[in-house]
Amino acid sequence: MKKQEIDFILSRMLDSHDNVSDLNLTVGKPLQVESSGELCTVEMTPDIKELTPFQNEVFAMNLLKGDRRLSDMLVNDGSCDLSYTLPGKARFRVNVFSQSGNTSIVLRRLESKIPTVKDLNLPQVFYKIAQERNGIVIVTGATGSGKSTSLAAILDDINENKSLHIITLEDPVEYQHTHKKSTFNQRELGTDFSTYANGLRAALRQAPKVILVGEMRDRETVEIGLRAAETGHLVMATLHTIDAGQTINRIIGLFDSAEEAQVRIRLADTVKWIVCQRLLPKVGGGRIAAFEILGTGLRTKDAILHGESEGKTFYEIIEAGEAFGMSTFDSYIIRLYEKGLITKETALAYSSHRGVVGRGIDSVKSARGEATSDIANLELDRTYGKY
Repeated sequence: MKKQEIDFILSRMLDSHDNVSDLNLTVGKPLQVESSGELCTVEMTPDIKELTPFQNEVFAMNLLKGDRRLSDMLVNDGSCDLSYTLPGKARFRVNVFSQSGNTSIVLRRLESKIPTVKDLNLPQVFYKIAQERNGIVIVTGATGSGKSTSLAAILDDINENKSLHIITLEDPVEYQHTHKKSTFNQRELGTDFSTYANGLRAALRQAPKVILVGEMRDRETVEIGLRAAETGHLVMATLHTIDAGQTINRIIGLFDSAEEAQVRIRLADTVKWIVCQRLLPKVGGGRIAAFEILGTGLRTKDAILHGESEGKTFYEIIEAGEAFGMSTFDSYIIRLYEKGLITKETALAYSSHRGVVGRGIDSVKSARGEATSDIANLELDRTYGKY
């Protein structure tokens, strides 16, 4: 299979549906794309009803381009990450992995245009995050929830307004930033550095003011990230966690129990913002992001230092801090419902506390004069007790 054939197939897959975010090649299934969060079959000529193990393996080997490091990772670790460019059309973050003795491939489409906070309609607090000068900003969420896109928007705002040296450590490089006011050096795992820990350690000697870490995967990376934040750098990173409380606990859990007290002190001093996000199905098609945002403050620092307790949970701290730009998932989801952007079923399905969101939806309905219950024709039983 030649590169021209690979490019032709990828182009057809991209053009087959609207809002294509991922391309999926799995043995035993036809070519598939993810459109607005749903997997859809791609029709080709000649028709490909089921991909064979041989077809997928040949496709994968062409994407790897004979790279020994990637081939060794695929054989020894079972998967590898790389980037691929479809000239003039798109860039992809590619994961090749083995399953049941076969090879599968998923290509995540990367946007070529750098998104802005305004374009993405992100909360106004993102502008405040871009104004931070040091500390750690952590963006969390499941794979594909838009963490990299949100970080790219923050970096673009910095790039528009400040003259700084910014180093990014990514796997692979997703958004290619142009030099505006700031100077960017974007480094790719495997090509420019061997591990996140090594790349972050080297970054401390490269005189940056802002460091983006694609993912804090292990204790060593977190340790160096904390050190960077303590020495005056602004460190931005991602984690795969579902809310602010779990993010703090995940980081602390990477260290031994004997180090817990010291780690809590360091986190309390350096964490500036934790932004968690989920993508929800939008009314009329497409998806929209919901956010949980935790900012620093005396109550936040106390909860990090001593752990959560009754009346001092991160959820309650965020609820009390809404005037300062903080937001729980539940309150954000209720606002999306109020604007008519999501359905009641979606709001309840993606909520952190169904009861809270349910009451919020009833309050919105009541304010609109809509019924909050499907129970009708209730009346007093006037004959009760007369017989």
